[in-house]
Amino acid sequence: MTTNLDDKMIHEKHYEQIVSTMKDEPYSRFLGMKLTKLGPGTAEAELTPDENMLNAHRTVHGGVIFSLADYVFAAASNSYGKTAVGVTTNVNFMSAGKPGETLLATAEEIKKNHRLGWYNIRVFSDTELIATMEAMVYRKSQYFVENES
Repeated sequence: MTTNLDDKMIHEKHYEQIVSTMKDEPYSRFLGMKLTKLGPGTAEAELTPDENMLNAHRTVHGGVIFSLADYVFAAASNSYGKTAVGVTTNVNFMSAGKPGETLLATAEEIKKNHRLGWYNIRVFSDTELIATMEAMVYRKSQYFVENES
């Protein structure tokens, strides 16, 4: 069983590879998301929506907001170099994202054990909180970084 200390050591040892893997995620690149921070169990990313990301009401489409939240969720939960896959998410949309405003999403690990991890995600449009997400991952046995243990 991997301990929290082991996870943190793997994060530090393989930080560059983990960041590279998360930044190279095809869907996030397609949307123009930028990973700005990655720590053990935490992540931050931003996106400036373009005209194609607006809904009929000329605000940021909920799917774009969800995608950004899901991206930081994936980055935070995979930050230990161990493959983690989403199991559940619950999103609350509180306010609309406005055209021209940069979206910022943050993810924070609440708790994890050998097989599961729980995360809180927040999405801001400029400084206004527009969405929250609670999410859980299944932590697989496989690592996507070379691990001696």
